[in-house]
Amino acid sequence: MKSIPQISLHEAAAMVKDNDILLQGGFGMTGNPVHLMHALAETNTKNLTFIGNNVGEVGIGGGRLLRNGQLKKMIGSFFTSNPEAVKAAQDGVVAYELLPQGTLAEAIRAGGAGIGGFFTPTSAGTALAEGRETKILNDVEQVFIPSIRGNVAFIRAWKADTAGNLQYRMTEQNFNRAMATAADLVIAEVEEIVAVGEIAPEYIHTPGSFVDYLVQATLTLEDLGSSASVSSSRKASESRMHMAKRALQELKKGDVVNLGIGIPTLVADLITEEDGIILHTENGMLGVGPTPIDGGGAMDYPVNAGKIPVTALAGASYFDSADSFAMIRGKHVDVAIMGGLQVDESANLANWAVPGQPLLGVGGAMDLASGAKRLIITMMHTEKNGDAKVVSICDLPLTALKAVDMIITDKAVFEFIDGNLTLIELMPGATLEEVQGLTSAQFAVKLS
Repeated sequence: MKSIPQISLHEAAAMVKDNDILLQGGFGMTGNPVHLMHALAETNTKNLTFIGNNVGEVGIGGGRLLRNGQLKKMIGSFFTSNPEAVKAAQDGVVAYELLPQGTLAEAIRAGGAGIGGFFTPTSAGTALAEGRETKILNDVEQVFIPSIRGNVAFIRAWKADTAGNLQYRMTEQNFNRAMATAADLVIAEVEEIVAVGEIAPEYIHTPGSFVDYLVQATLTLEDLGSSASVSSSRKASESRMHMAKRALQELKKGDVVNLGIGIPTLVADLITEEDGIILHTENGMLGVGPTPIDGGGAMDYPVNAGKIPVTALAGASYFDSADSFAMIRGKHVDVAIMGGLQVDESANLANWAVPGQPLLGVGGAMDLASGAKRLIITMMHTEKNGDAKVVSICDLPLTALKAVDMIITDKAVFEFIDGNLTLIELMPGATLEEVQGLTSAQFAVKLS
């Protein structure tokens, strides 16, 4: 069995050269090779193209390289978690490319597999598809995405043996597994290095043939950023809880369900073991349980797509981001419940960007909206200024075309029946006249 060189953080950082394309694993700061990134931040290496789900957090991980001016371009899916990355992009200080999260994961996996690119329905008809080749395949519009490879990949695993075989912990697989295959030089930062044979073959997630160097580095709470612990949340309003309870009524025992951020997360607090709902999170977990009651963070628990520590129910499983989005695009997720900014009469959804607002993160929204078998949108009926959110035609950047099956607001429940927007239920305290006055879309009425 071969032996992989074990080097220091500074030796690893010195292997990254000016103008390199750097892949960095992690989802938020979970599974993030933060020590390698900080060592690189101590060098004079510059003009890097950074590829990762997000650019760390402010002053942590990739955020430190950004602050130092070492990045010339960022390619990722959710820059919003780092306000300094958003500002750098909007001010033109750093070039950027925004990709849906599943598209990013699949592009990296394709790069590692020697595939030149692929077509995907995700982002078709949206601003992110502009300038890209499209084709109608199997009667579905699909967008061509080139594969992604890097000069260097910095990844994080929990354990390695001296042959470079890697084992990941909980939701720390995320982008790491694909990135380990997709760079000319792969350096793995690990918590522990053990002798060959101490990791059973069935627990090896990345074979050592993909790994060039190992670096041992101990994780601390500070390295986990906002996922270090569970903070107390504000009490949800009565209207939001009504929406969450109504959404729960749409779920059946055995359903695989993905919950977006905002109002949809309240549904998780209502699900009981007897409901038999299997929660999916796009960063790599099935069987998501409630938040830890002991306040513990990502050092001891997995995290969900909101980067919040959660528990794992009996029968839960972990996997990487590429497999997670294969589940979504492959129609293995029964229901997605997401927030919305607008839904129109044609079942089009806008929920990821507002012109003029500092939001540069699409995350997994486009993949889920086009890939889940059924899409339920929960949102307030109007904007704070009274503008309708159920509209004739969306005028905000689109997330997905003809994708919405049901809308649940604080005023009403709409369903698309035979392609027609139909009011099927009034929420507590709402009247038909009120809903008609607050809705700019035309809709049929079929109240029970």
